[in-house]
Amino acid sequence: MTSCCARDYERVFGRKTAARDARRFRRRGLRGSSKAAAELAGDVRGATVLEVGGGVGAIEIALLEHGAKSATNVELAATYEDAARRLLSERDLAARVDRRIGDFVAEADAIPTHDVVLMHRVVCCYPDVEALVGAGAAHARARMVLTYPQERRAIRAAIAAIDAVMRVAGSTFQVYVHPVDRIVAAAHGMQLVERRRSGYVWETAVFATSGR
Repeated sequence: MTSCCARDYERVFGRKTAARDARRFRRRGLRGSSKAAAELAGDVRGATVLEVGGGVGAIEIALLEHGAKSATNVELAATYEDAARRLLSERDLAARVDRRIGDFVAEADAIPTHDVVLMHRVVCCYPDVEALVGAGAAHARARMVLTYPQERRAIRAAIAAIDAVMRVAGSTFQVYVHPVDRIVAAAHGMQLVERRRSGYVWETAVFATSGR
């Protein structure tokens, strides 16, 4: 993504959004599709976790508290950092999380592989699904978990309306409903093992490497 796209991303997912997400996690923990993503990550005891677009880091925090060894968060929006640091400090987890700002696809070569890769509601914010999912698969030693919009006509229509409003407002930010078959095909070398729907909008898929 260009720096222009990153700025628009930060306008959509600003500090108020980050503070709201942190408050909800403190009060309720994981819910809905975020809870499904954490569950589908499987047994993470002793595992390293890479979360792309993790926001305030709620899912990786939950996984660390369930035995994951460490986590790396690659986030395009710097607006999440203050809220994320406070959450990590409150739970004494700061030393186990490496937070990075940047475009995961562009900086993939500088990021090591991890046991588990998570992309929760991230695929729908990235134009090049093959590049994003392919990079995720290349960084996953055991599992990759993706959450994306379900392929429903009503969801496509609603997202098209949102994108139209964004364009009128002069924003380059766009939401995508990538076909599931393209998402699956982009997970090179990984096998789709489960798909789980959360409500009407979201679907979470888990991919595994051979034997995992």
